[in-house]
Amino acid sequence: MDLLRRFLKPSARRFFEEADRLPDFGPDKKLHGYLYLRWPHLYISLLLGEHPVARFLAGVSRGLDRLLPSRAERRRKARRAQKHAGALRFADTYHGKVLPTEEAARLVRIGREVRLTAPESVVPYALARDIVLKQPEHIVVFDCPCRSARKNPCSPLDVCMAVGEPFASLVLEHHARRHARRVSPDEAVDILKAENARGHVHHAFFKDVALGRFYAICNCCSCCCGAIHAHKHGTPMLASSGYVVSCDAETCVGCGNCAQFCQFGALKARDRRLQVKAARCMGCGACVSKCPKQALSLVPAPERGMPLLVDELLNASPQRPA
Repeated sequence: MDLLRRFLKPSARRFFEEADRLPDFGPDKKLHGYLYLRWPHLYISLLLGEHPVARFLAGVSRGLDRLLPSRAERRRKARRAQKHAGALRFADTYHGKVLPTEEAARLVRIGREVRLTAPESVVPYALARDIVLKQPEHIVVFDCPCRSARKNPCSPLDVCMAVGEPFASLVLEHHARRHARRVSPDEAVDILKAENARGHVHHAFFKDVALGRFYAICNCCSCCCGAIHAHKHGTPMLASSGYVVSCDAETCVGCGNCAQFCQFGALKARDRRLQVKAARCMGCGACVSKCPKQALSLVPAPERGMPLLVDELLNASPQRPA
């Protein structure tokens, strides 16, 4: 590992130096984190099953299951046993918190170094709940790994944001071909607003091997985003914003325009009325600005968790040097 570090770029060496100071962050996590942050597009395309290698291995696995039914049954039993034993889920190590645009904008404009842990009522996962921002004004935008992996991706591609160090520099130094570029907090807010106008959802992402903390804001669509796909298919990778959409029935004309932009299938117009499936709503607010009659709003939903309110977390938490 020490020999490897001699050949790394400064941002990667800084990543390992920070990892060295973390308890229970062994060589396997360090290497995993480096590989993920160094080659996120390859990592995500393999995870999504879009890479040729992943498709080949999946085909081999399916073939073995057909030839050896007992193998498939053993795997099913192992998954059930892990679930009943309360084993860590994939989502505990890699997850996103849904943010309305206003709160995402506050996060990229935070303006000072921060070290705090989000309460479990805000980020309801066992691991990776720290918000540690060093040089938070360092923001790098680059091509979204999920969109890049798809055959017909949504555009634009360059909408993912690495926030703070060492993540921003690590992306900038290694992904020049992926449109990686440094942006100011105000430019980041403009990107967030443009993505909201397209109906896309902001997620603050946390990952255990990314030093166990928040490291990026992704702007996601249901057709490309691996996290939304996983969430819809039973892997709870996303935490609700802590809000749900509310519709003023007297103002709503049931045009259905908002439903076209809902990434979670929570809205449906029928008989000139809007139906809201609250259990599906993640409180992203993408639909609110799409209502021509201004009939929609976000309202608190404490049963879905508490919002990630940057200002309140900063005021309530003792600050330690980042």
